[in-house]
Amino acid sequence: MISCCDSRVHVTSIFGADQGEFFIHRNIANLVPPYTPDGQNHGTSAAVEYAVNTLKIAHLIVVGHSSCGGVQGCHAMCSGHAPELEQKSSFVGRWMDILRPGYDRIKDLPEDDQLAALEKEAVLVSLENLMTFPFVKARVEADELTVHGLWNDIGQGGLEQYDPAQRRFVSI
Repeated sequence: MISCCDSRVHVTSIFGADQGEFFIHRNIANLVPPYTPDGQNHGTSAAVEYAVNTLKIAHLIVVGHSSCGGVQGCHAMCSGHAPELEQKSSFVGRWMDILRPGYDRIKDLPEDDQLAALEKEAVLVSLENLMTFPFVKARVEADELTVHGLWNDIGQGGLEQYDPAQRRFVSI
């Protein structure tokens, strides 16, 4: 389970799971970077590798949510309203660079719709990036692993799942 580090997102509660039932990695905006084997520190990539190769998980789930501060920061940065995040020294800004392709896909929507759309793009970008990991792709192609994208409306308690056949999120 890859979810946001926002304390309002409690994935075990969403699923009614007991402690220890999920392997959970949390980070800002539930992002998964693309596969980059450069010998540097990659916490999220290490969690994915461990879950897939060592724990042999059968389902990898990315959970996004409404009112995500990380997504709001990405939107502000990409739309030119947060120049401090563009600084090379900004850890948050460099992390939000992962979501730039998602911003590019929603930037022409009406402004009132952009943040909600970008929250879901954070899930989609992460799903796309997961498939750049050779060990994830191989297990998916062998039907040993399924990747899922969810979006949680933390205000209303709703849960939506990305349906690739319909190319949209649907309520579950």
